[in-house]
Amino acid sequence: MDAAVLESLSSSAAHFSGCHPSSSTSSSSHNNVFLIGVSGGTASGKTTVCDMIIQQLQDHRVVLVNQDSFYRGLTNDESKRVHEYNFDHPDAFDTEQLVETLIKLKSGQSVQVPVYDFKLHQRASDRYRQVNASEVIILEGILVFHEPRVRDMMNMKIFVDADPDVRLGRRIRRDTVERGRDVHSVLEQYAKFVKPAFDDFILPSKKYADIIIPRGGDNCVAIDLIVQHIHTKLGQHCLCKIYPNLNVIQSTFQTRGMHTLIRDKEISKHDFVFYSDRLIRLVVEHGLGYLPFTEKQVTTPTGSIYIGVDFCKKLCGVSVIRSGESMENALRACCKGIKIGKILIHREGDETQLIYEKLPKDISERHVLLMDPVLGTGNSASQAIELLIKKGVPESRIIFLNLVSAPEGIHCVCKHFPHLKVVTSEIDEGLNDQFRVVPGLGEFGDRYFGTDDS
Repeated sequence: MDAAVLESLSSSAAHFSGCHPSSSTSSSSHNNVFLIGVSGGTASGKTTVCDMIIQQLQDHRVVLVNQDSFYRGLTNDESKRVHEYNFDHPDAFDTEQLVETLIKLKSGQSVQVPVYDFKLHQRASDRYRQVNASEVIILEGILVFHEPRVRDMMNMKIFVDADPDVRLGRRIRRDTVERGRDVHSVLEQYAKFVKPAFDDFILPSKKYADIIIPRGGDNCVAIDLIVQHIHTKLGQHCLCKIYPNLNVIQSTFQTRGMHTLIRDKEISKHDFVFYSDRLIRLVVEHGLGYLPFTEKQVTTPTGSIYIGVDFCKKLCGVSVIRSGESMENALRACCKGIKIGKILIHREGDETQLIYEKLPKDISERHVLLMDPVLGTGNSASQAIELLIKKGVPESRIIFLNLVSAPEGIHCVCKHFPHLKVVTSEIDEGLNDQFRVVPGLGEFGDRYFGTDDS
């Protein structure tokens, strides 16, 4: 069933014709990046649809690339006759650079995208837009389906449909307000170039669409369906699929923003502590959700019965000195009067040695929240976990809480202790030659307690 047939089935929802496998996605380097193309006529609502999708996803792994960024800069002669230049023709774009950019993004590389000035009709010579590698890339533009090499890289193709009169009205408003043009020149350009280009190039490319969205950004049903589909494509971190005992808290713009702040080496100590505490609280609350609960009934002030749950009573925290102590306040704020033990492990490179431990005498009867903000090699964490097990704590009653984890540490802990749970807020790239997590947080304890050199 093709897109045209599906379009007649409903005027409110998106129309799916099945995502066509592209030739480039057979490459292993391309399989991890999901490229979505969003096309449609001028002012059809493409950018609005893209913005709504990104906002609803609330996920930093999605980036937007605009085809408009790849307009060619006009020559002096073209600039003098700008009203005779067809900006809606395929030749107006630097397609070769667009292809090269997408290939790099699909292979996991970061790129610099040109910045185009629509008033001067030139690219900025002194600045670019940095676009980092991402699992989902949305490419938006009027002619993104025209070039076969671009089209073949796409995993999903969306065409945004809108009434021609509506599109013309939007075009007039946009070009007069945002791009400094007068109404007469906009109408003249529309009749001479925009409409013929739509009929010759854009409308014929509609047949390549997997999804057709009528009414653009007003079609919330269609956007919800697309967001759900992208969510399934994003899925979990690949390590979560390997280790069921690994849990990464949901990434949102809030958590991403807080990570951006505490990773900045220029942040003040006050702000570092403030935003670290916020993230730690989220990790602690998430970890507490894995504790066993019992059903409990209470009577509300209205005299009604509420059936809820009762918190786990036998609980304690254990911090790995010294950076783990930064997580104690968040735990105490969540669990009033909780007992907290301490473990000191000396680390030199990837070698560790237990120096000190002070744990509750009845720790074997309790569920334990082990706290260390950074999971690097996993050696210190493994030694702390082994100590708890020797003290009689069942492995299944240990929840290891941290802010940032390296894949090497996750492999070490989750593989050797499959029955405990690891809760983290982000998984970093890995370890460097000095066994430090990168991009990482630096020496977390020194930064948190103000004992670093800065």
